[in-house]
Amino acid sequence: MERLNGSPRLMIVSDLDHTMVDHHDAENLSLLRFNALWEASYRHDSLLVFSTGRSPTLYKELRKEKPMLTPDIAIMSVGTEITYGDSMVPDDGWEDYLNNKWDKKIVLEETAKFSELSFQSETEQRPHKVSFYIPKEHAQHVAKALSERLEKRGLDVKIIYSGGMDLDILPQGAGKGQALAYLLKKFKSEGKTPTNTLVCGDSGNDAELFSIPEVHGVMVSNAQEELLQWHAIHGKGNPKIIHATERCAAGIIQAIGHFNLGSNASPRDAVDLLSVKDDNTGPGHEVVKFYMLYERWRRAEVGNFEQHMQYFKKIFCPNGIVVNPSGVERTFNEYISALGQFYGDKKGKQFRVWVDRVSTQKINTDAWLVKYDKWELTDEGRQCCLTSAVLKATTESPSGFAWLHIHQTWLEGSTVNDPCWIV
Repeated sequence: MERLNGSPRLMIVSDLDHTMVDHHDAENLSLLRFNALWEASYRHDSLLVFSTGRSPTLYKELRKEKPMLTPDIAIMSVGTEITYGDSMVPDDGWEDYLNNKWDKKIVLEETAKFSELSFQSETEQRPHKVSFYIPKEHAQHVAKALSERLEKRGLDVKIIYSGGMDLDILPQGAGKGQALAYLLKKFKSEGKTPTNTLVCGDSGNDAELFSIPEVHGVMVSNAQEELLQWHAIHGKGNPKIIHATERCAAGIIQAIGHFNLGSNASPRDAVDLLSVKDDNTGPGHEVVKFYMLYERWRRAEVGNFEQHMQYFKKIFCPNGIVVNPSGVERTFNEYISALGQFYGDKKGKQFRVWVDRVSTQKINTDAWLVKYDKWELTDEGRQCCLTSAVLKATTESPSGFAWLHIHQTWLEGSTVNDPCWIV
């Protein structure tokens, strides 16, 4: 929240598996569409919150597997853990709150009496969450019996069944909904209540998110039976909750437009990026647009080679400097010349580009310092450059901005596996 001066314009709170992340989309196109929209139009004044049943270990694994953005806040382990920023700083106040009427030892003693339960992996057993697999046909009666046993032992717990096989036992005060309510209360006390909040989910452990007053909600088109049943009983007729016709992240984009929460036109949806005209674009949008062009250029998905070369020459200051990740300096003229040589070198291959954590700082009346993480995904793996650029507003550029300087360094762990030094 420190990076925002006031209240967030929009806060999106989204589940990950089968909501933000579509595991049936091998190209990750819906996720990449959302990424481009968020970084171009929302990152500068809004909050992104991931709310997942995954433990921190499995959450980090997913981030390595999929082209996900860095959220401002991560709610993990079915709402029992809240962390902030890329460093994932834990919320100690939330942990203290969850200790009320909770004893993990007693939970383990009682669950051992049910042969229908089998433990999930060790990484999924957390201080305030005990997780099992259970056959669907046994879920209802085991949950009821177990709840009664734990109540007799003096505990106040919540049992959540989701995904057709997962059973989680949490403190009564925990859960995705309670974690969100806690955050909203915290923001209100700081005078930073989001103007709008959109919650997004697909399964039973997301139901609580839709129960929070004043939020908008979207059940993605591929939502599971248990969430649809909950909605039929508790949410039917609520105009603030919709069942999208689009899957996963595409359904989230659809909901942004449905509720008029802001722009839902992702730069990735533009057929011809050179013809896109938007009076509200800023330097962050310019960065997203350029790397979209860069991706399409190397995939040979742009027509008219010479038109695009001229466009590049007009948006880059001829005497500007690019410092590549190896520390080598080039002028923008050299940059453009090299760019021409790599047209279509990734045609027919896996090659996707996205930017993350775009931040802008005005350094002059018409100039901005823009910082961002620039990612590439190829057949050989993925790599990231920590990048800073200086952009200047000018009517002489067809995009409205001229690039004056780019400086890049490798993120630790990234390797140079691309003969094209341009990033």
